[in-house]
Amino acid sequence: MSQPVMLLLLLPLLLTMGDSKMLIERHSRPSPEAYHRHREQFVQKETNLALGADIQLTANETLVNEYLMSLKRAELAEGFADPYQFVPARHFFQVLDKINASPLYQLIRRMPKGGVLHAHDTALAGTEVIVQLTYEQHLWQRGTFNGWNGPEFLFSRNAPAGAGWELVRDVRERTGADQYDDAVRHLFTLYDEDPLNTYKSINDVWSRFTAMFFSFQPIVTYRPAWEIYFREALRQFYEDNVMYLEFRGVLPTLYDLDDKTYTPEEVVEMYINVTEQFKATHPQFAGTKFIYAPLRNADNQTADQYLTIAERLHLQYGSYVVGFDLVGQEDLGRPLVEFADMLLTLPPTINFVFHAGETNWHGMQTDENLIDAILLGTKRIGHGYALQKHPLLLDEVRRRRICVEINPVSNQVLKLVADYRNHPASVLFTTDFPLVISSDDPSFWRATPLSHDFYIAFLGIASAHQDLRLLKKLALNSLHYSLMADGEKEAAIAQFERSWSDFIELTVEQIQAAQNR
Repeated sequence: MSQPVMLLLLLPLLLTMGDSKMLIERHSRPSPEAYHRHREQFVQKETNLALGADIQLTANETLVNEYLMSLKRAELAEGFADPYQFVPARHFFQVLDKINASPLYQLIRRMPKGGVLHAHDTALAGTEVIVQLTYEQHLWQRGTFNGWNGPEFLFSRNAPAGAGWELVRDVRERTGADQYDDAVRHLFTLYDEDPLNTYKSINDVWSRFTAMFFSFQPIVTYRPAWEIYFREALRQFYEDNVMYLEFRGVLPTLYDLDDKTYTPEEVVEMYINVTEQFKATHPQFAGTKFIYAPLRNADNQTADQYLTIAERLHLQYGSYVVGFDLVGQEDLGRPLVEFADMLLTLPPTINFVFHAGETNWHGMQTDENLIDAILLGTKRIGHGYALQKHPLLLDEVRRRRICVEINPVSNQVLKLVADYRNHPASVLFTTDFPLVISSDDPSFWRATPLSHDFYIAFLGIASAHQDLRLLKKLALNSLHYSLMADGEKEAAIAQFERSWSDFIELTVEQIQAAQNR
């Protein structure tokens, strides 16, 4: 028998002998005291790394934080006892009434939340604004409400060309105002009492999403209606304690009763004028900026026209038209790589803020839009939902401080995530990652401009340990990563700090009054 074979046979015996300590190094277990000390150190290290950990709370903020966390822990405890009762584990539509009644949500609603950096022009104001616009004079319709399909609408002094047109006023009188208004509400929202069965896939919900615009656009692109809609949107954002809005839009062709159509420049002028009028009566509102964002399913010739408009607007309104994006369902739209050569001809002073990675796929053209967005120099990434599947890109986003715009409610309604506890952004909250919370298309899912998304992020995506510091950090991030000029940012942050102090002081008074009752 050879010597190597003999050694192998003897090895078990050698391991049982007293000299075995020379062959195997055994790790001793810690003492109970050391175990608990090391465990506490691990928890503290994680806490110190989390988003918002760098915020130092004042004495009054600490009082508010204790109250805030008592509300958060109560909802967590209810959900832990009965997971079906945990709001972030359910579809937003199924629990909307419960959210609205939540003391935690109501506190977040009163809280200054900074700005919204990801929202779209025709989904800003609530559906009730559209209902009221259908009461405007000279609105006609052709066809009827039929499930997801609605009639054609058009503003005109006289009956539009073609058969079948009726004044909305007459149709409403014939069908009854309540019934007609309910049909309008149903047509212009994705809200459904049985969303899990109504929308089987992302394509189903996007199909209805797209169909809404065919009926919706002729109403809001009537010049007076467009101004009413935008002004009302600013009011709703302001009442939700949002002080700044950076919104995307396609700059549709507006029209009026005199057959005049309006150029992209004239539409931008309207945005500027309405914003300035609103600021004059609401001095705490920091203003709005516009991101030109045409559709991503365009052919090269149309895309070239988009870029020409983008350059023109940048030259004339560079301080207001602050970015460029391409929008639409990413899975079915053209990937960024197909536009890359054209996009690289634009002046470097035009900021890119691309939608990218709004998908559940991995290794497809949709999630690989993240590669192109980063290489094209995007300042922010809209959604970035698939970013966790690309560790190299994740590190690059962190290194370049590219802000990711997280839109929690949108991600669930558009069929990317079912349970917010499984949202990939949960990992991003564990470190000081460059991110903001936004609302995307709040009116289409009956959400507030920002409070519902803040509530869901705080309760369902963030750690149970994360507190008031996280909420303040998210608000400050929304101003820091905005495309405002440096002086505008400084003024906005100063105004936010004043509003935040007022909120803290008032909340402390309310807490103390409740304790004394």
